[in-house]
Amino acid sequence: MKKHLLIAALALTGTQTAIADVKIGGAVRLNYAWKDYDQSNKDKNGEWDIELFRIDINGDDGNWFYSAQYRWYQDFEAIHHAYVGYKFDEDRSVKVGVTLVPFGLLPVSSHGFWFGGTYYLGLEDDYDTGVVYEQQDGDWLFHAAYFHNAEYQSGDRYDRYSFDLAAVDGQRADENGQINLRAERTLHFASSKLKLGASAQIGRLYRYDSKTHDSRWAGALHADWSNDAGWQVQLQEAHYKYDTGTDTVELSAFQFPFPVASEADVVSLNLAKTFTVNNDFVDTVTCYNDHTQTLASGQGVDNSIQNVTGCLLVKGGLYTYIDWIAGKNMWFAGGDGIGFDSPDNTGWHSRLNINIGYYF
Repeated sequence: MKKHLLIAALALTGTQTAIADVKIGGAVRLNYAWKDYDQSNKDKNGEWDIELFRIDINGDDGNWFYSAQYRWYQDFEAIHHAYVGYKFDEDRSVKVGVTLVPFGLLPVSSHGFWFGGTYYLGLEDDYDTGVVYEQQDGDWLFHAAYFHNAEYQSGDRYDRYSFDLAAVDGQRADENGQINLRAERTLHFASSKLKLGASAQIGRLYRYDSKTHDSRWAGALHADWSNDAGWQVQLQEAHYKYDTGTDTVELSAFQFPFPVASEADVVSLNLAKTFTVNNDFVDTVTCYNDHTQTLASGQGVDNSIQNVTGCLLVKGGLYTYIDWIAGKNMWFAGGDGIGFDSPDNTGWHSRLNINIGYYF
């Protein structure tokens, strides 16, 4: 795979001499998890695993640039992103390939390793196949994008990084065309700045059984305030809807499908503080509390909550996340889905997660 990625990079630059400009990096991560809802895990006092190995390739050749990342997890492998781009000038660029969907708070609406609840709904750190135009105009930042499909076209594949529609029990409805528009303005104050923005997303779903299309859409208002003292506050209100005639749909990533409410409001409120240390062990420490509530609409649905409290310790390329994840009716935190009314929903669950990664 590494050889193939290098060949692809050479093809993008067009000359073998440009290989010197290619930057090859990656990461290896070790993860510890203790789960209060898993008796086997508790009996062993939690579990340590090699969580990930990844390879990154980045480079540029004049106005052209490119980036790719491939990941190997314990039980599967998947692409993260892979695109080629062109800079028209310092303020305008375009990317084509598997690239980040410009929606909501960017680059992510969270601080911890566990991301926010929007990630598991496909509304945060989501990568699809298409084209993205970006323009900086003074204090304004604009995005316009079209995505033909998810990073993997078939919903039958659950081995993926981004959360997308899943084919379950022979029922397949893949993402088939999506338009994204995003605008953000930065307001500057004496010792702080405030980013205010709005995002819109509309797309289609192709049903293979009936050979028809359904629609889906999402919108968000978002604000991101930070100051010179290292404080940051993020607020986002998003609404999404899958117009499928059902109260739930199935999403998947990391090998498993799960149900989510077809329509919901998703509110995120995050608070963080970064401390500069600069000693032999730690350069910076960022402590945070990221809170997400999914307020589901429809029949057979229920609200979901995820709260992540933790700290990130950084020393050079060594990143250590220490997170306490608490969830109510929340996927990956003891729940059966998100916004899904399950008879097995037994209230709050939590897990301690420690992720130690070296990024090179």
